Amino acid sequence: MTASTLPATGTYTLDPERTAIRCDCKAMFGAFTVHGTFRLRQGQVSINAEPARSSVSAAIEAASFSSGNGKRDADVRSAALLDADGFPDITFTSVAVRADGDGWAVDGSVAAHGVTQPVTVQVSEARADGDAVRFRATATLDRTSFGITGKKGMVGRTANLIIDAVAVPG
Repeated sequence: MTASTLPATGTYTLDPERTAIRCDCKAMFGAFTVHGTFRLRQGQVSINAEPARSSVSAAIEAASFSSGNGKRDADVRSAALLDADGFPDITFTSVAVRADGDGWAVDGSVAAHGVTQPVTVQVSEARADGDAVRFRATATLDRTSFGITGKKGMVGRTANLIIDAVAVPG
């Protein structure tokens, strides 16, 4: 993916119904990986002819975490970890977009659990799909940097996010 293959410039709204956010995290002292998902609440992507002037913002619902295990899901959403009642959104706001190998690096900040930390989202795909734009991106978050320190050993320190997003004009 290069600047010449970027989708059309403009402002796009991320479609919550067609966007998937997967979260993979080690558990039980690294014995296995838990695969969970989050729902996108809202988001916007602005694609500029000068990629460095492009931007992204998104919010996911902390209470939407789902791994298929009700007890685990309740634990993750509880005050011991995400505290979804106290901090209902996990947000990302970009500050810079830059070419990075065959993709793009989107530098920004994530706000979760009342703490804001810098993060880089790696975009490996950004392509037109009719009027929509499809994105594939990844990021790694260290939960302890957000003050989420409960359940050490039971829940891994880092979470890998895999985002398959669809954005529509407007």
